[in-house]
Amino acid sequence: MVAGLILAAGRSTRMGRPKALLTQVFTRRTFVAHLISASHEARLTTVFVIGQAANVELAAEVDRVGATLLVNDTPERGQLSSILVGLDAAERLDASAILVMPVDVPLVSSTVIAQIVAAANRSDARIVRATHAGRHGHPVLFKRSVFDEMRSADPSIGARAVVRVDPARVLDVEVNDPGVTLDIDTPEDYRRAFGVEL
Repeated sequence: MVAGLILAAGRSTRMGRPKALLTQVFTRRTFVAHLISASHEARLTTVFVIGQAANVELAAEVDRVGATLLVNDTPERGQLSSILVGLDAAERLDASAILVMPVDVPLVSSTVIAQIVAAANRSDARIVRATHAGRHGHPVLFKRSVFDEMRSADPSIGARAVVRVDPARVLDVEVNDPGVTLDIDTPEDYRRAFGVEL
């Protein structure tokens, strides 16, 4: 079983408002709802969204779309802290892998998610990640064999530290979808991606 982890505990300071609840113009869903729905369409049965405490709007949206909200009590420690919250929950369900997607990469499609999971099932690679035109993107799948490494990774480097240990154990899956490399962190990024102002 692969558990999807959607990381949504950042403060969105550069955007000026919570990115998880912005509208993904092409699907007319919020960023977080789009990623949850894409995960379900790709047949992930377990999807966790990791957010901050007391974010009532996020909690309501996650519940509405059919995922489980997990709270990261120490989001200031960086993205890895959110991954570890989700990893612990996934391991309690005996997940064989986690599929990590930041909420600010809202153009990831169900097709790409399914491609990454299928590639992981066919390969002995411990880490599988989407690439487009040679650029690394998301989602990134981590198999159970690297879970302990993730727990001991340097928080200042995050999951990249685990990816960089040995390139031979990483499978890059080239996909025909530029959305896997598109981070939307600022209002300008949003305008470029969707052609409209916030």
